[in-house]
Amino acid sequence: MNVYKKHNSFLELRHRSKDIEWRVRERIQRLSLQLEPPDLHSKQVSIWRKAVDDLLTQAPDDGRPRFRLSPNVIEEINSFPDAVVPRYLVHRYRYEMYPQLHIIDDYPPYLQIEPTSRCNYRCVFCYETDPTFTKRSSGFMGSMSIDLFKRVVDEAQGNVEFISLASRGEPLLCPDIEAMLAYTPGKFLNLKLNTNASLLDERGCHAILQSGVKTVVFSADAAREPLYSQLRVGGKLDEVLTNIERFQRLRETRYPNRNIITRVSGVKFSDEQDLDSMEQLWGGLVDQVAFVKYNPWENTYMQPKNDLIAPCSDLWRRMFVWWDGKVNPCDVDYKSTLSVGNLLKSSLSKLWVGAEYSGLRETHLSSNRSGIEPCSRCTVV
Repeated sequence: MNVYKKHNSFLELRHRSKDIEWRVRERIQRLSLQLEPPDLHSKQVSIWRKAVDDLLTQAPDDGRPRFRLSPNVIEEINSFPDAVVPRYLVHRYRYEMYPQLHIIDDYPPYLQIEPTSRCNYRCVFCYETDPTFTKRSSGFMGSMSIDLFKRVVDEAQGNVEFISLASRGEPLLCPDIEAMLAYTPGKFLNLKLNTNASLLDERGCHAILQSGVKTVVFSADAAREPLYSQLRVGGKLDEVLTNIERFQRLRETRYPNRNIITRVSGVKFSDEQDLDSMEQLWGGLVDQVAFVKYNPWENTYMQPKNDLIAPCSDLWRRMFVWWDGKVNPCDVDYKSTLSVGNLLKSSLSKLWVGAEYSGLRETHLSSNRSGIEPCSRCTVV
């Protein structure tokens, strides 16, 4: 059984920025000397001190979980001014460490907002290939309204700093995506948008570059045909390449001071895929090129049951908000059998600390995930 570690899903990541780790650590060391970091309340100051202690103290390997910086996090820190770094590390610590320590506070460390569940691709490793999910009469397909989006963003602002605009579908298919993006500037430290880039026209490029998006992930899994279209069924590599070239050109010429990180990221599904060819094609157009581990998302409900007892980290890490307001603890359960409620009737905080979420966590902590569907068939920890 291949266990999928959600907090460390990169198989490999390559980036343009070289030899920046020592500069980032030097900045953290300097900032740690401040008695009261700006923009942090007392509880956050305590978290900041824990993060700094883990990062800067040469402690023995005693088996205790410790906060560490991965290459993509180092690059994110490098892109922020000093005044923002303490706040970023507080929320990064919550994202990395709270799932390991099983700590819950008022809000999830990470919020995944789904502009739409519809997609124009049928990638071989994705649940969009499940006809019982994509069939219109099943009720799973739809797009979030701008009013609901604003409601979610308004509650999250100041409470959740890590946000993704993506989940089960392709965000650029949402009719209100431009209005959604226009509502985001200045509201989150790390707002990420995932897109297959097939619909990324010039207007969409401007909408992203004028928004509060910090990281754009272009989902692509190969650097040549026919492999690309065999994996991303419905897509064409030349069209996606043209669109990403346009984005990079506009970024350089029209938004030269826009502090944004771009990444081409693929799912490592086949032995035919290799990162060298990916870097050769995409490396000049984006800041990072990566592969993430494959997990059998395409139909969790048909997977055989397993004997995994370790709790799922996502129960302490992130919350998923579907297009219709439904809140789910994960996207492996893409049909929402574990839904904990709806934001049309409740709030992010009430659902996060509520009885349904708490019950799931307690069941996982007691080594009884095998009694929950589809947790019994899932390998995410």
